[in-house]
Amino acid sequence: MILNYITWDVNPELFSIGPLTVRWYGALWAIGIFLALILVSKLYKHEKYPESWMDKQFFYMVIGVIVGARVGHCLFYEWHLLPQPVEILGITFKYGNPFLAKPWEMLYVWQGGLSSHGGAFGLMAAMYFYNKKVTKKGFIWGFDRLVIGVAVAGACIRLGNLMNSEIYGGVTNMPWGFIFVRDPQGDGLPHHPTQIYEMLYCLITFAIIWWMYWKKQAYKRVGLIFGVFLIGIFGTRFLLEFIKLNQEAFENGMWLNMGQILSIPFILWGLYLIFFYSKKHIQEEVVPVPTEKVRQPKKKKQNKDN
Repeated sequence: MILNYITWDVNPELFSIGPLTVRWYGALWAIGIFLALILVSKLYKHEKYPESWMDKQFFYMVIGVIVGARVGHCLFYEWHLLPQPVEILGITFKYGNPFLAKPWEMLYVWQGGLSSHGGAFGLMAAMYFYNKKVTKKGFIWGFDRLVIGVAVAGACIRLGNLMNSEIYGGVTNMPWGFIFVRDPQGDGLPHHPTQIYEMLYCLITFAIIWWMYWKKQAYKRVGLIFGVFLIGIFGTRFLLEFIKLNQEAFENGMWLNMGQILSIPFILWGLYLIFFYSKKHIQEEVVPVPTEKVRQPKKKKQNKDN
């Protein structure tokens, strides 16, 4: 007998030590960042850049992505229906955001709630300062290498969403539909496991840009790898949102949800990088200059007749 669905009843907690509880989601975030570090280090080593560049990039990347993901979630998705509409300067607001009153609570990452788009904005800010302080080779140049690791980290994070039984799709009759037993707001029906779909497009994007880097030396066209990454990740995310359940109630009346709206600028940026920017910015190979002087053969003295 073939099952018409999969019952997903995985405990989101990996293990506990006293009052400390480690969840799959947090562990997979850490694994994703570690894998990204290994992959990008390999690229820097291949191009013979200083090891210190990678160490510093790791610091900038971790701070940027975690703070950005948390702040992004608070600003993009924490809008709730107010008990009473509020009128300010003649404009009536039906939704409010508690973090606008207490912005410092956005940094309480242990309370949960992270946004991939916020993480992207955080990475952009981190890479801007990293380029200014460390490499000075260009903002886009850094992303051409970093996103190869980010694609793998993204797959790990989506696996973490699956372990949390969160952010899934609408009801489906496909045999791979998941019933998320541990979701307190679940309806007991099989749903699209969009976490797996997103994990797959992250891995496919990684495979493409990894191949572009090593087989086609695409890193010599500055912006090309980054552009393909943006299309692969955010273009697919935009389409996938049509079968995903909205994360917040305020999205229910919207033609495009928040994830799609935030994806559009990245998609347009990716198209620009592929078709315009990368054609104008070709990375020139540096030919090493010989350090030793080439000795010239000594001229023989000619005997002069007296």
